[in-house]
Amino acid sequence: MKKAVFPGSFDPITLGHVDVINRAISLFDELVIAIGINNSKKYKFSLEKRVAFIKETFKHVPNLTVETYTGLTTEFCKGIHADFILRGLRNPADFEFEKAIAITNRKLTGIDTVFLLTSADTSFISSSIVRDILKHHGDVSKFAPKAVVEGV
Repeated sequence: MKKAVFPGSFDPITLGHVDVINRAISLFDELVIAIGINNSKKYKFSLEKRVAFIKETFKHVPNLTVETYTGLTTEFCKGIHADFILRGLRNPADFEFEKAIAITNRKLTGIDTVFLLTSADTSFISSSIVRDILKHHGDVSKFAPKAVVEGV
């Protein structure tokens, strides 16, 4: 059984995340969306809201679960017996940053990272862009799933 963890803050989940998740669902027997909790970071949305956005967006996907964690992603992965870490890449800068983390994670635990490129339609979307649009009361319907648009 192949189990992958897609970690992130998902503040909020975007259509870029949705694109990666939709394509990853068929690659793994189980996909865990893992929302990392960093107490030194200020989030726009509460943890409960972020979990709800993801659960609502993927409510009809039986092999997808949403969990929260603190600490190292690799320790969380070991704790739930995950085989892979999933990461989405939007651009070459993402790859360089994520490559270093992936190598470190593999050295720490032996867990490999699987990279999926976001589609061209969503490669420019980031949670920070969505938060900025929301801050100025803009329409995020082209950048975030329905659960976020309706839950704001």
